[in-house]
Amino acid sequence: MADLIFKLWWVLPVMAALVMYKSVLRVFFGMVIVPDDRIGLVIKKFTLYGDKRLPDGRIIATKGEAGMQAKPLAPGLYWRMWPWQYSIIMEPFTIIEQDKLGLVKAKDGAPFDTGRVLGKPVECDKFQDAARFLETNGQKGPQAAFLTPGNYRINTFLFEIQKVPITQIHENKVGIVTTLDGEPLDKGEIAGGSVAGHRNYQDPMAFIHAGGKKGLQEDVILAGTYYLNPWFVIVEQVDMMHIPVGYVGVVNSFVGPEGTDTSGDAFKHGNIVQKPQKGVWSEPLDPGKHPVNIYTHGVEVVPTTNIVLNWANSRSEAHELDKNLSTISVRSSDGFTFNLDVAQIIHVPRNEAPKVIARFGKMKNLVSQVLEPTIANYFRNAAQKSDVIGFLTNRSQRQDDAKGHISQVLADYNVVGVDTLIGDIVPPEALMKTMTDRKLAEEERHTYEIQRSAQLERKEFESAKAGADMQPEVVKSTRQVEINTQMSAAKVAAAKGDAESRTINAKADAENRTINARADAEAKTIIAKADAEATEVKGTAEAGKIKAIGLAEAEVTKQKTEAMGTEQYAIVRVAEALASNGVKLVPEILVSGKDGGNGGMIDALIGSEMFKKLQKENSVSE
Repeated sequence: MADLIFKLWWVLPVMAALVMYKSVLRVFFGMVIVPDDRIGLVIKKFTLYGDKRLPDGRIIATKGEAGMQAKPLAPGLYWRMWPWQYSIIMEPFTIIEQDKLGLVKAKDGAPFDTGRVLGKPVECDKFQDAARFLETNGQKGPQAAFLTPGNYRINTFLFEIQKVPITQIHENKVGIVTTLDGEPLDKGEIAGGSVAGHRNYQDPMAFIHAGGKKGLQEDVILAGTYYLNPWFVIVEQVDMMHIPVGYVGVVNSFVGPEGTDTSGDAFKHGNIVQKPQKGVWSEPLDPGKHPVNIYTHGVEVVPTTNIVLNWANSRSEAHELDKNLSTISVRSSDGFTFNLDVAQIIHVPRNEAPKVIARFGKMKNLVSQVLEPTIANYFRNAAQKSDVIGFLTNRSQRQDDAKGHISQVLADYNVVGVDTLIGDIVPPEALMKTMTDRKLAEEERHTYEIQRSAQLERKEFESAKAGADMQPEVVKSTRQVEINTQMSAAKVAAAKGDAESRTINAKADAENRTINARADAEAKTIIAKADAEATEVKGTAEAGKIKAIGLAEAEVTKQKTEAMGTEQYAIVRVAEALASNGVKLVPEILVSGKDGGNGGMIDALIGSEMFKKLQKENSVSE
């Protein structure tokens, strides 16, 4: 037990010495150890010799004066920094992150130059050499220079560091810049012009030395990341100027040199100048995205396609140029008031758009100052020259006349009038009631006519139905009549054919007979002459013969007569004559009268006819 106590008695002092060595060294030797991630800020409590008071207005000592020292202690080991004379404050490094910017404000230094709000940069190792900053007349207050991302040994007795985000201009945006330092703007100017060398306002002193003006700047910055000192510039992000397809952007520049008017003497409504002069630019912006400073350049988007404007209470187009237009109320010559809707189609040519904007300022002004009064007054005047019915019936002609008149008016304003269309026409109620009653009466009459026609058609239908029921018989009779007619016609045709045939044959026979007769006549004439001559000779001979025979027969007859007597001889000659001619002395049929009496001539004829009929039958049977 005693041995243990003895050992502890030696160990405890050693351990205490080890624990207290820093304090001992600090007190007796003035040892200070600055860690690797710290700096030692030194406050000198007093000086041992000499007059080491700080000059008036200064708070940082650069030459060993009592007070806060400009030179800090870097990481390492230091001696003779006794605690009763020096107070050491361990301060961590100043770290500026990647998306931050370190703004520096000096608590001590020279005063600002007149009119300046930022301290001019001096060589001081990015504010890590406080003594050099003060010795080279670094100025007190906000500094134009700043710290970019990184680690810095900053004496926070002299410099106050404020971390701010870096400036990022997003896609499809532009940054409009207002500077807080620089030369004042000239009289009449609203923005500073372009100067070179300041790297998009990231170098404030370069901007100031180049003559940059304080205030709104004409130049803008595009999408990207920038180290901009917010004590020097204020950046406002706005959308890029988007000109859709079918539109142009007419630029009215409020900055730039005074330009020469290019519109000509005929145009008296404003100056049309070349880019980048002050005034309305003669060349508009084409469809696309443009980095435009909306505070220094006004851009009026003008449609170059056809624009439809509606004078109607219930309809408006997407462009809203006709938002304030309403249905036109007119009065006719017969005292009626009625409403009509009108649509006007216009077109602004691309190269004429600057003149339209120079004249009116905005497209809405064109509508309100020209189109609205022109179209409304035209239709009011047109309505007063016609009654309501005439206006309605001549709508197409009214529309064509309006198109011609309005197109001529718009041409004077560099606008093309494409077409004028009349929409709904709402006649007055009293006239509508009269027309409705008239129409109803016409419809009733028309209904009556239809009903009457239906009854007539029904009557005709019934008649047709009855006729249809009789149709089979009628058809049968008609067919029979047609058959008989055809047969009769056939017989007539046959008879005509036969007659014509006979006529032709008869004519042919007559001609043949005529010819034959002529031939026979000639032949007979010749033969007759020959026969005559022969007959004359023969006749002479026959005459002699006949005379001789006659004389002989006369002698015979004389002798017979004398022998038989005259009556008997006559009977014998009659019988001989009848026999030679085939006449029977006794008839084959004897017809006698009733009871054997004589029937006269009638009985004789009947008998004769019956005899002829029997002869025909016998001949047929043979």
